[in-house]
Amino acid sequence: MTGHDAPLAIAHRAGNSLAGLHEANLLGADVIECDVHEYRGRLEVRHLKTAGPLPFLWDRWELASASAPRLGLAELLEAHRHGALFMLDLKGRRASAGRAVAELLHGEGHHREVIVCGRYWPAVEEVARLPFVRPVLSARNRAELARLRRRVAQPGAAPHGVSVHRSLLDEAVVAELRRHVQVVMTWPINDVESLDALLGVGANGIISDEPAVLAELLSRR
Repeated sequence: MTGHDAPLAIAHRAGNSLAGLHEANLLGADVIECDVHEYRGRLEVRHLKTAGPLPFLWDRWELASASAPRLGLAELLEAHRHGALFMLDLKGRRASAGRAVAELLHGEGHHREVIVCGRYWPAVEEVARLPFVRPVLSARNRAELARLRRRVAQPGAAPHGVSVHRSLLDEAVVAELRRHVQVVMTWPINDVESLDALLGVGANGIISDEPAVLAELLSRR
């Protein structure tokens, strides 16, 4: 991937369910993102969070029973032997999650390229030891962005890419980051106006929940 390539169309959370995975494949998304949690010794793919001893999963206004079937990372990889590139978004602040993902990928004999991203960089670094992993470091707030800018500027320490919340990006920041990494991803880009704005400042990885936005991006190639 080079700075002259078409911007990546990244289907946000599409890998969290087999239905979402199927829809993203039909759309032709370049990258399918899924949220990976380490929970009670198992790697689960879901966006919803656990609530300690309480019997439900949650996120803002969404609730689900904690006893509902949950998609495992191994099951998702098995169901998706061909097609778009996966981006595994590691959740939580434990390096052990990264080690568990690395062990699973190695144990399953997985050798296709995969993107691994997260706001807790030590977990990402654990998986990035595998030669086929493209590490992407994420930043959600200004303090994290300041750390990220220092990190990518260190000689020999730049990851494959970065993922930065759209509110933190302008043309100067994107240009600085792209001097050091191959791809600058941003989210959430869920309408065409936002798409135009972020492409305009030079972002070359568009993360969207909206199939229509991704379809518009793909149609411009």
